[in-house]
Amino acid sequence: MSSEHIETTIESLSHDGRGVALVKGKTTFISGALPQEKVLCKLTKKHRRYNEAQTVEVHSKARERTTPECVHFGVCGGCSMQHVEIQAQIQFKQQTVLDQLKHVGKVVPEKILSPIFGSPWGYRRKARLGVRYVIKKGKLLVGFREKCSNYLADIEQCPVLHPSVGTRLMALSALIRGLTQYDQIPQIEVAVSDHVTALIFRHMTPLAESDIAAFCEFGKNNNIHIYLQPNPPAVVHKIWPNDSEDMLSYSLPDYQLDMRFHPLDFTQVNSEINRPMIKQALELLDIQSTDTVLDLFCGLGNFTLPIARLAQKVVGVEGSVQMVERAKENAAHNQINNTEFYAANLMEPSKSAIWLQKSYDKILLDPPRTGAKEMIPFLSNSAAKRIVYVSCNPSTLARDAGELIHHHYKLKQVGVINMFPHTSHIETIALFEK
Repeated sequence: MSSEHIETTIESLSHDGRGVALVKGKTTFISGALPQEKVLCKLTKKHRRYNEAQTVEVHSKARERTTPECVHFGVCGGCSMQHVEIQAQIQFKQQTVLDQLKHVGKVVPEKILSPIFGSPWGYRRKARLGVRYVIKKGKLLVGFREKCSNYLADIEQCPVLHPSVGTRLMALSALIRGLTQYDQIPQIEVAVSDHVTALIFRHMTPLAESDIAAFCEFGKNNNIHIYLQPNPPAVVHKIWPNDSEDMLSYSLPDYQLDMRFHPLDFTQVNSEINRPMIKQALELLDIQSTDTVLDLFCGLGNFTLPIARLAQKVVGVEGSVQMVERAKENAAHNQINNTEFYAANLMEPSKSAIWLQKSYDKILLDPPRTGAKEMIPFLSNSAAKRIVYVSCNPSTLARDAGELIHHHYKLKQVGVINMFPHTSHIETIALFEK
């Protein structure tokens, strides 16, 4: 790749937060550049239809530009938008959603909701950290990958991770480097509940007793619960504290709920945002005490159980048998008895499924990034007058919105949820009515 530097003016921002410009007649996506800025950039990758580049110098700055708080920004790939003022990040995400709805779904919402946002720092309570000993550096690294690379970034702290972990990356590095089998620990899973931080260390070979003792001592000294994950198929097990309680929990005070989960379970990354997101979803559903509600992709019951506090009945459906069992456990734990849960492949729904034979007044969707396209024909035949769709991918939301419009629903309201500040990841909530 040529090391030639090219000056250009940025025309717009791509969906992943990169500047877009025409460089030598070819669309080029430029990391670290913002609309209306004049930048000096260097090509990093060439493709048939487009090129990629990296900003070298900013010659004229956009008013939205700010100084990144993290000293590792630009090297670490964990964040892509710290150079953008936080409110501008939210506006960018909102415009991305509206553009996708217009161009992909061919639909415009009747109303735009106020965005949901919170603190942009220390918010991340779930993460997977890489671990690697780099011989050339003589150093053991703990953290995220470098930007556009499979190499781990050499970072000392992370301000977006919960402080119980984000301020301890160097301590974790020292801990693992001191083990006899330091090169057999490839990753650490992070899970932070309301009151407990849990770390799960994956190890490829059996650990020495001295290594296990070192992990326990670290947990004791730092008030962190320590789990080990032997190379599959062995199960995850807790080694500190020495008790039988493997579960963590988070509360939903508005609904008097205590939600239990295992550190490896899927939970929302940002608990500060999760609570107002649930509240807004339920307000949009406008649940009545006589309603029967369907919650698709229900997970451990994050939306299902709050809905159960308001509705006559709620049915939760999820692809993972393990998560369905967790949802049932949470219902019992919170003494909720107006729920039913089913395990089903929602990407290949069965017409004969018991839960599809029921009638629903309202429906909530919270699918993965691939969306809920396969479910829409079934939803269109239901009696549900309202559907609330919580999305983590604007493009599949837009696609599915187009399908719902085709099936006689109207897109009434849309709003963004800034679940992942400083990244290009976009969460959206949308209300459809028939």
